[in-house]
Amino acid sequence: MTTATTNNIRINELNDYIAEGKILEAMDEFYADNVIMTEPYHTTEGKAANIEREKQFLANVKEWHVFDVKATAVADNVSLSEQHMKWTTTDDKVMDVEQIAVARWENGKIVHERFYYNMD
Repeated sequence: MTTATTNNIRINELNDYIAEGKILEAMDEFYADNVIMTEPYHTTEGKAANIEREKQFLANVKEWHVFDVKATAVADNVSLSEQHMKWTTTDDKVMDVEQIAVARWENGKIVHERFYYNMD
């Protein structure tokens, strides 16, 4: 099996985990210990730190409404995923976000992921 084929399977599995609400489990399964995650406003290094950041984010989510993957693409060790998410925060603000996630893979794990979105 080629690297691109393996990573295509892995990105689809990752998106399935997220759609099922298994976000923390996905981080454990699909991310390398030394992963670097970059968002428009900050970068977090290491799986443990990223899991903690994700726990803080999830603590502010009252209800998930939508996680929809619009498109994915894989070439060699890079995957792109276009996603639409909608949720209600604990202070009843509805967040409706479209993002692109670009992941770099090594040995079936994400070592770097950059998110492109606008929260304004």
